[in-house]
Amino acid sequence: MADKLVTIAEFTDYIEAEMAKQLLADYKIEAVVTGENTSNLYPISGVEGPELQVLEKHAQRARQILESQEKQKQ
Repeated sequence: MADKLVTIAEFTDYIEAEMAKQLLADYKIEAVVTGENTSNLYPISGVEGPELQVLEKHAQRARQILESQEKQKQ
């Protein structure tokens, strides 16, 4: 059975989502950004922005990496 993609994070803009995708790539975790054009075309409240998705088997590790990165920013 193939793994499915799961959303691990949502972003307000495409650049932020792409930066997170690259961070995961540095840890050898492939990710995809979906909905990137939505926030660029419709930058209004209530419209969802880009989402970062990974294979379900990598989701927990990917979340840990993103959380660790966020803590380092603070």
